[in-house]
Amino acid sequence: MENLSRRTFLQKVGLGVGATAALTIPAFENLANANAHFYGGKKLNIALCGLGRYATYLAEGIAVSQYCRVAGIVTGTPAKAVEWKKMYSIPDANIYNYQNFDQIAKNKDIDLVYVVLPNAMHKEFTIRAAKAGKHVIVEKPMAITAEDCQEMIAVCAKAGVQLAVGYRLHFEPYNLEMKRLGQEKVFGQIRLVEASLGYKSSDPTQWRHKKALSGGGPLMNLGVYCVQCCRYILGEEPVSVTAQFGPVTNQQLFSEIEESITWQLQFPSGALTTSTSTYNCGVDRVFAGADDGFFELSPAISYGPFRGRTSKGELNFPEINQQATQCDEIAKVLLENKKLPSHITGEEGLKDMKVLQAVYKAAETGKRVSLS
Repeated sequence: MENLSRRTFLQKVGLGVGATAALTIPAFENLANANAHFYGGKKLNIALCGLGRYATYLAEGIAVSQYCRVAGIVTGTPAKAVEWKKMYSIPDANIYNYQNFDQIAKNKDIDLVYVVLPNAMHKEFTIRAAKAGKHVIVEKPMAITAEDCQEMIAVCAKAGVQLAVGYRLHFEPYNLEMKRLGQEKVFGQIRLVEASLGYKSSDPTQWRHKKALSGGGPLMNLGVYCVQCCRYILGEEPVSVTAQFGPVTNQQLFSEIEESITWQLQFPSGALTTSTSTYNCGVDRVFAGADDGFFELSPAISYGPFRGRTSKGELNFPEINQQATQCDEIAKVLLENKKLPSHITGEEGLKDMKVLQAVYKAAETGKRVSLS
């Protein structure tokens, strides 16, 4: 996320993801004999598709990961290809542009494509990667419509490859603790969750300000984290939403997208969540109030370092390299030819997208929108 301080990259710590039953995967024939303990020294060979700012964070994380390597790149900028080739020792055969990308199907040295492109391009390159026989991780939001998400899921299933969404916070200790405290009702029934994320954005040329590429404003970019957070803390799916657009303070800067948006989700247990995503100011906070206490993080959703406490005291967990940890935990599942856990798959991305679309509809109409 732009204008948030870059975290110090530290050595990763392992966090299990609870992978389930074994799954034979045609695209992983070259890894089928990997040792289950150390995978026979094998690593997951990742091609980064799109070399923007977050791809740089991913590459730096992968460089210090245990089970992954940056094996290829896909870029429309020749100068970046030269730079990344040198930085990560990438052979010419593993460097693609957006026109010749489909040739990656012939490349046995690429196991997975990580799509880090503008939101509106996620669908196309996820589908092209799947048809090329490569597993896919796609950044959030998964796409710009629920229908696109469904098509991506269907194509990956037909191609026999696995699709993950880059939900890095599912591997992050503070957020895992928030999930545990909520779902195990450690402080009793949760009544209210507040989750908000925002930063100051002032560059009108940035692709996130172009609706055709972004699909929307801060709700798409930042609000997806808030929706995810509320859902995994409560362990429930929302049944309805109300929402309001915030005031526009700069009409020229925000001519295509919203500047701020606030929404409220109602859950089956009676819990209410309220969130704001904005490009007008900095906010990074999660708070959960329950019958017998509270728990909170601030910073909470960005790249950290996170800080947290409960009504019983401070939370203290190791700071991790979020990108390295996420990629390693996904790699361990795939290197063992197992099925990815459901909470990071395309189906989870589809659930978030349905909520985001409902938030926009509620804000546009001024009416409560049902999600059931």
